[in-house]
Amino acid sequence: MVENVLSRRQFLKTGCRLGIGLGGLPFIFTHNSFAASKYKAEELHEAKYYGQLDGNKVQCQMCFRKCIVSEGQKGFCRNKININGKYYSLVYGKPCSLQIDPIEKEPSFHTLPSISIFCTATASCNNRCKFCHNWHISQKSVEETTNYELTPQQVVDKAKEYNCEAMSFTYSEPTVFYEYMFDIAKLAKESGLRVLYHTNGSINPEPLFALIKYMDAVTVDLKGFTEKFYREVSSSKLEPVLKTLKNIKKAGVHLEIVNLVIPTLNDDMDDIRRMCVWIRENIGVDTPLHFNRFSPAYKLTKLPHTPIKTLEQARKIAVKEGLKYIYIGNAPGHKYNSTFCPKCDKRLIHRTHFAVLENNVKEGRCKFCGEEIPGVWR
Repeated sequence: MVENVLSRRQFLKTGCRLGIGLGGLPFIFTHNSFAASKYKAEELHEAKYYGQLDGNKVQCQMCFRKCIVSEGQKGFCRNKININGKYYSLVYGKPCSLQIDPIEKEPSFHTLPSISIFCTATASCNNRCKFCHNWHISQKSVEETTNYELTPQQVVDKAKEYNCEAMSFTYSEPTVFYEYMFDIAKLAKESGLRVLYHTNGSINPEPLFALIKYMDAVTVDLKGFTEKFYREVSSSKLEPVLKTLKNIKKAGVHLEIVNLVIPTLNDDMDDIRRMCVWIRENIGVDTPLHFNRFSPAYKLTKLPHTPIKTLEQARKIAVKEGLKYIYIGNAPGHKYNSTFCPKCDKRLIHRTHFAVLENNVKEGRCKFCGEEIPGVWR
C-alpha cells in the first residue's frame, strides 16, 4: 500500500513553498524520509542483470564496474544490496527528486522543442565527479536523502496530470535506478508519452539495448577525452562511455552529447579536437554537441567559471572538424544557444538559455531551404 501520495493541490503547494512554479523555474518536491537500519528482501525489488557466485556473493552486470558484492554489502553505486545471495534495489519506488523541466534543460535541443518533461531521479550515482552540480543527491545514499514513495504507474500518472509530453530520467545517474526507470519507461510509452534519459554512459550493452527500445532520445555526458580525467576527476573510465555512444548510434535512437568544459582539467584544445574527430568518425557529423560552461560546485569551488572565449574556441574546432550542430550552453543569450541550418545558415530555433522564442523546423526540415534536420520533431 503506497502512502503519502500528493494530490494536485498538495503538489502545487509544495512547489510554492519552495519558491518555484510551472511558469518559470520548475517544480521539485521531496517527501517522506526513508531511514532503514535493516532491510527485508520481501520489501525490496530484485535487481536486474546480476549473477550469483559462490559464498552467497553476487556480481552486478549493470555497469562497467561489475561489482562483486558480499552478503549484506552494497555495490559501488550504494543503491543495491546483497541479501542471502540475491541482489536488490534500495531505491525502487523511492525517488528523491520529481521535477517539471523544459526539455531544453536536459539538454535535448533536437527533441520536440519547448515541451515540458517530467523528470525523475533517485539518490546516488556510479561516478564520483568532483564537479557535480547535483552532488546533494548524486553523492548521497538513499538513507541520506528525503524520498517520496511512488510506483511506476503513479509517476506516469503525475506526468500526465501536469500535461507533460515526455518522461525524463536525469539529475543523478539513471543506471543506478535502472529497474525503476525501466518499468516507468515501459508504462510511459504504452500511455503515449515520449521518453528520454540523461546518462554518464557507463551502462553495459545488454541492459542498454533492453532499455533503449523504450527511449526516444538520449543525452550522454562525455565528460572529457582522456582516461586521466575520468580516473582523477570522476573515479571512472572513458572507454565504456565511448562504447555506449556507439551502441546508442547503432540502435538508431536520437543522441546528443554534452561536454562540460572545466578550466585546467579538460579544456585542452588538442583533446577537444581529438574528441570532435572521434565523434565525426564514430557517431556522425549530425550528432548535436553541447559545450557547456562550468560553474564552481561541490569539490571544485576554487576553479573559475569557464571563459566564454574557451567555449567559442572549442566550437570553432568542432566546426572545422565538420560537426554540424554545436551549441554553447550555460551561457544565456549566447548566439549558439540557437540552432542554425548547416546548409543555408539561417537560424532555425531561436533560444535564450532554455526558452524557445522561434522554431523554423517544419516536419523535420529547414523551413527556408528544406534541409533535413536530425531529431525528434512534430
